[in-house]
Amino acid sequence: MELNLLAEHLSLGFGVALTMQNLFWCLMGAIIGTAIGVLPGVGPVATMALLLPVTYYLPPEGALIMLAGIYYGAQYGGSTTAILVNLPGESSSVVTCLDGYQMARQGRAGTALAIAAIGSFFAGCVSTLLIAVAAPPLTLLAQKFGPADYCSLMVLGLVTAVVMARGSVIKAIGMIFLGLLLGIVGTDVNTGNLRYSFGIGILFDGINFVPIAMGVFGINEIMANLTNPERRDLVSTNVGGLMPSKKDLKEATPAILRGTVIGSLLGVLPGGGAVLASFASYTIEKRLAKDPSRFGKGAIEGVAGPESANNAAAQTSFIPMLTLGIPSNAVMAMMVGGMMIHGIIPGPQVMTEKPGLFWGMIASMWVGNAMLIIFNLPMVGMWVKMLMVPYRLLSIAILFFCCIGVYSLNNSAEEVLLITFFGFVGYVFVKLDCEPAPMLLGFILGPMMETYLRRAMLLSRGDSMVFLERPLSLGFLIAAAILLVIILLPSIRKARETAFVE
Repeated sequence: MELNLLAEHLSLGFGVALTMQNLFWCLMGAIIGTAIGVLPGVGPVATMALLLPVTYYLPPEGALIMLAGIYYGAQYGGSTTAILVNLPGESSSVVTCLDGYQMARQGRAGTALAIAAIGSFFAGCVSTLLIAVAAPPLTLLAQKFGPADYCSLMVLGLVTAVVMARGSVIKAIGMIFLGLLLGIVGTDVNTGNLRYSFGIGILFDGINFVPIAMGVFGINEIMANLTNPERRDLVSTNVGGLMPSKKDLKEATPAILRGTVIGSLLGVLPGGGAVLASFASYTIEKRLAKDPSRFGKGAIEGVAGPESANNAAAQTSFIPMLTLGIPSNAVMAMMVGGMMIHGIIPGPQVMTEKPGLFWGMIASMWVGNAMLIIFNLPMVGMWVKMLMVPYRLLSIAILFFCCIGVYSLNNSAEEVLLITFFGFVGYVFVKLDCEPAPMLLGFILGPMMETYLRRAMLLSRGDSMVFLERPLSLGFLIAAAILLVIILLPSIRKARETAFVE
């Protein structure tokens, strides 16, 4: 019975995903994602932030399918730069540089690229199936949550964001609180009072998600990259031998399978994602290897495992966002922003109220992964040529379209000034070693947490013990407290801050 229901859901999803319009947006997302993955310094978060104004003019299904394609497409593209240039186009491809570039120097660039693509495709397909299977029961569970449970779950999400953030715990907590404050700017819907607007008209309705996301991630990324010296240590512009041998496949297959499992599990965790999964996979492959000394010298497992893990994690990180409405990382926060632009409230009600959008996005992930493996390897020469484009030229075009995009949303020049302000603020954060992702999660979750807090207090007639009396709520709060205590332990704090400096 359940299999028949799943088949019906997937049939509905493919009916939505395989329309000509949505196929086009899926292809656009995959190509843009690969391109920004290839280009060092242009990540999926910044790109999705810059493209949010464009999604305003698209149908909801097309907009979310394109944004999803950008994310998992970037995981594919990042491996190209890591292998050919020894420079990760995407942060999750950092570990791929270690063995991928060495393989390229040994004349095996084609093999490394092929294994990365095969591993990414397999992991993407398996983890998408996991989303399809896990989403309905999780959604049913989420529908039983009360306001207190949701509020406590969001507290756990914010604490996990602190745990997963790099560097200083105090700075990460500070960024969370800054995001919470920015999220409540504007008119209080319950009392009608203005909060933190300082008499500025544009702030009366609150800060729009698009200017803050574009400024802190998009404009800031451009400013930061323009101050970095450009490197182009390209091994060769002629990449051949894209067909791996039987020996290569035999060595890579166990790593691909393990990477898929690791990535699928870590991607679901709040604050988890592709970066954590790729590092974990590389560490495990090195420990399981009969000869660990091969790693860092061109071991094919060092490419297969992390590339499978980062793509699997990229897909399964959609599970908390789709079922609970909780963004597990900055990219998922952008997806929530895309939904909010179209008036869709993220959460378990999406599957019941908009099943076409829900299942269409899941089905599009299979379609997008197929597109990526079909187009990526034959087009490797074009991606290599893109690496030769100076970033200073790209930045002018990005800024131009960025300003036009944000102005066109509300025909407001003040919002262009807002993204400029937040771009400068984001650049200051980077210089102060403050990661902006926790701030964005605080900005998204803050108003939602406030709403559920007020509902819980209203239903309990002001009794705050409701958060401890409900088993689910208590469990989330205990988990949050344990995580916070663990991360504040001196040894762990020191290790985090040392790793961030390095």
